[in-house]
Amino acid sequence: MVPKPIILTTNPPTYSASPLLKVSSVRIEENPRTQTLRSPPTSIPTPTPTRKTTSNTPAEPSFPNKTSSTPQTAAPVFKKQAEVSIPAVIFNAFDDIINKFIDPPLRPSVDPRHVLSQNFAPVDELPPTECEIIQGSLPPCLDGAYIRNGPNPQFLPRGPYHLFDGDGMLHSIRISQGKATFCSRYVKTYKYNIEHDAGYPLLPNVFSGFNGLVPSAARGALSAARVFTGQYNPANGIGLANTSLALIGNRLYALGESDLPYTIKLTSNGDIETLGRDDFDGKLFMSMTAHPKIDPDTGETFAFRYGPMPPFLTYFRFDSNGAKQPDVPIFSMTSPSFLHDFAITKNYAVFADIQLGMNPMDMIMGGSPVGADPSKVCKIGIIPRYATDESEMKWFDVPGFNIIHAINAWEEDEGNSLVLVAPNILSIEHTLERLELVHALVEKVKINLSTGIVSRQPISARNLDFGVINQTYVGQRSKYVYAAVGDPMPKFSGVVKLDISKGDERKECTVASRMYGPRCYGGEPFFVAKEQENPEAEEDDGYVVSYVHDENTGESKFLVMDAKSPELDIVAAVKLPRRVPYGFHGLFVRDSDLRKQ
Repeated sequence: MVPKPIILTTNPPTYSASPLLKVSSVRIEENPRTQTLRSPPTSIPTPTPTRKTTSNTPAEPSFPNKTSSTPQTAAPVFKKQAEVSIPAVIFNAFDDIINKFIDPPLRPSVDPRHVLSQNFAPVDELPPTECEIIQGSLPPCLDGAYIRNGPNPQFLPRGPYHLFDGDGMLHSIRISQGKATFCSRYVKTYKYNIEHDAGYPLLPNVFSGFNGLVPSAARGALSAARVFTGQYNPANGIGLANTSLALIGNRLYALGESDLPYTIKLTSNGDIETLGRDDFDGKLFMSMTAHPKIDPDTGETFAFRYGPMPPFLTYFRFDSNGAKQPDVPIFSMTSPSFLHDFAITKNYAVFADIQLGMNPMDMIMGGSPVGADPSKVCKIGIIPRYATDESEMKWFDVPGFNIIHAINAWEEDEGNSLVLVAPNILSIEHTLERLELVHALVEKVKINLSTGIVSRQPISARNLDFGVINQTYVGQRSKYVYAAVGDPMPKFSGVVKLDISKGDERKECTVASRMYGPRCYGGEPFFVAKEQENPEAEEDDGYVVSYVHDENTGESKFLVMDAKSPELDIVAAVKLPRRVPYGFHGLFVRDSDLRKQ
């Protein structure tokens, strides 16, 4: 028979997965009192055809009402035992052989006992739960919701697992009239639903499952067999939607760059619903970046997709109503590059061709298909943002400029120069394998569009990433950046405020900072303006918000910091009903925008 998955409960503040676990599938739930064995359904559901917005919301287990800051235990979920199909037995046995003998998780970077330890360990869903405000008060401009995305695997992996491989989970704090409600829900992607119903993973992890020719061939053959027998239909999507969120044409989306966006809705009580996978009336193909850029003046959204086959880059945009415009394939990018983010200005879209890309030969020799090429010269590509083809695309050599995230870009010198601000990864070869060795140096790069002359200035010597700005300055000259302090990455021990105009003076640009304290770590900061609609408001007149976790106590908080103060003073702190795992990117959505959903 197929081994039964176990729901492993953890007793905070210890969240490490035991190295003695030898089960095919483990579900981690935060429940200090009970342990519940769950038998998986063994019949394989028939995939449904895709359409513009496909509903992917399964029936939810019933939870008791939450009326206080103390989380209650969810009612145990028992599923009726069904007859196991013969293909499922064979495929799961083959999967175990691959994970135990052909490609076991030997390296720390892909060992789930290491990757999913401490506050990286996954949590179960939490329905809307009232929070306790333990310091200060929540400002009126925060009426709305701060939502952060991140990986949270629904099953403890049986084989190699990378930090980027978990199912997307949204952690939302809904604020209204000074009160806060917290909720955590999985993005109900097709992959999540089909595997949830099966009771075990069906597809291998993308970032960790294809290292070396033999493991890749074995897992590829197993995936093909599952597709052939109807266990999984890749036409309905393979993505995790675990990276970020965006508001496009008054619709809220959860994003992951390996698939199409998933439409999300926040209900009036603070709950999160997944409405479905959106192909924008059949005009959006395969995938889209998790970092689209929205012009604050026009309401347009600019985006792209990239892949291992030509064209390696495809650029496109959406109008202010969310209608997708035609693709612009970029064939002048001559090799596949790991193109995670980009920037826009008033007249251009800006792309970075970095040293991290697809390396099939490394995979054949036993390595990862994604790796660094130290001989490659990094380039910045600039294309008019309303281009209908790539004829006006220009590439500029910027050696050693490896960016994963872009902070902002704008034009200067009456449009003759373009400035890009971004963290430069000084150790790009460690980006996927040894994140703790990564150091990101924020730089300002200026390109003369006529002469091609490129100048570079460091902004800060600190290890910084996840930089954000006042969103009303996207594509325009901005002064302030709020960035997370790596200590080491992927943990962030604080947040700093940079005055990037000081970069012209060639000196340290940090003008304010807040460190969270010993063994306290936060995530990406996000800036919320006090008066978003006021054109006379100062750029830094607002608040910086973030989730922060205390590893000493096992508790998590939502912090609100005064962006104008020299020490980013805390004006409000909200105790969250349970810990929030470290994650990726977030978004604040104002109450007025939530009402338009």
